[in-house]
Amino acid sequence: MAKERILIIGGDAAGMSAAGQIRKRKPDADIVVFERSGFTSYSACGIPYYVAGLVDPETRLVVRTPEEFREKQNIDVHIRHEVTAIDPDGGKVTVRDLESGREFTDSFDKLLIAAGASPVVPPVEGADAAGIFSLGILETGIAARRFIDDHRPEHAVVVGGGYIGLEMAEAFACVRGMKVTLLDKSPQVMNTFDPDMAELIGDAIRSIGTELRLGEGLTGFTSRDGRVRSVLTENGEIPADMVIMGLGVRPNSFLAGKAGLKLSVRDSILADETMGTSHPAVWAAGDCASTTHLVSGKPFWVALGTVANKMGRVAGISMGGGSASLRGVLGTAMSKHCDYEVARTGLSEKEAAELGLAFSSAVIKTKTRAGYYPGAEPMHVKLVGEDGTGRLLGGQIVGGQGAAKRIDIIAAALAAGMTVNDLVDLDLGYAPPFSMAWDPVQIAGRELLKKTGGE
Repeated sequence: MAKERILIIGGDAAGMSAAGQIRKRKPDADIVVFERSGFTSYSACGIPYYVAGLVDPETRLVVRTPEEFREKQNIDVHIRHEVTAIDPDGGKVTVRDLESGREFTDSFDKLLIAAGASPVVPPVEGADAAGIFSLGILETGIAARRFIDDHRPEHAVVVGGGYIGLEMAEAFACVRGMKVTLLDKSPQVMNTFDPDMAELIGDAIRSIGTELRLGEGLTGFTSRDGRVRSVLTENGEIPADMVIMGLGVRPNSFLAGKAGLKLSVRDSILADETMGTSHPAVWAAGDCASTTHLVSGKPFWVALGTVANKMGRVAGISMGGGSASLRGVLGTAMSKHCDYEVARTGLSEKEAAELGLAFSSAVIKTKTRAGYYPGAEPMHVKLVGEDGTGRLLGGQIVGGQGAAKRIDIIAAALAAGMTVNDLVDLDLGYAPPFSMAWDPVQIAGRELLKKTGGE
């Protein structure tokens, strides 16, 4: 009897999490992974910190190498191999060896698409100049770090004010000591935050000397001797020795769509709670796949390593014959910019309004610790709750050290379907070095209850 053959497209968080789960349940199956980059199971979230010089060498970001997967789990990983076509009904994929250029076909009984996402790169003039980087894979991070070491740039421009933009601006300004300009066409940074909280983040960015240019779109680049020399915008020209493109990512779903698989929100691959797709032999997980928003109940897509790992685990268990499901996610995320931490989860005011929900919100300013304890830092907490039901809908935090991880309290409360009153009643830990008698999240909850009539 022939062995079951399971192919996986993508060898990072989702793909390799799935591969490990499949191997536990199917010790005799052939598990083959095709990864287009030169690394497997690496922390893409750690790339900005490697570029900053806080992590060294780059191999510290790699959890497990292809050789380790082969030797320890009998998982056959092929790096620098790109899948170029999928035939779900025929049970075949077309693969290109990026080193030799050779193309071949491989067959499968089951297929997991964990192809990730790719950086958004606008079609502007001069974008191919040396010194311009989009940090999508570890190799790009290595190239950016090498460029800094070789050329010692003094002025960096970061295009895009999302998570990557914030972290790269920190890397350049606070660690590398470079002059930094952060450019974004939006009127605010961090578009997943409400404008009032985003304004606090913008103030924090400016406070450490970064020039923040909002409402200003990118139009192109100039170069000299093949290297970038300036960034062209709708309002003029910004000198630049180096540029990081942080305009977000889009799911790598083209092959799936071309193969006839159904797509979902933002063109992500439609996946159910088990990560199964519209074809019975194909699953999808990670940054290329859709999920459900736990608060709204609507199809949702977000590119986060935490979500990718959870999706991969569920996909692997399902493909291995076990029972697992992912109810959904909240888009919980956090970042930092020098001494300032930011975090969010659930619905923002804008998202709640788009869903037609009646809601109220409250923002409080307090401290990360007891005010009299050394090191107490300011922090702002915002909560959004549904009028009438009192259901908690979302939260956002901006503050000093110790602020961001409190978002996990809100995320846990959202996952449990708690009301704002339930959140206020939680028995949370207290000691002056960590909090006040009323945790900042609960202080925000009490303020919100005043607006909804609960206090």
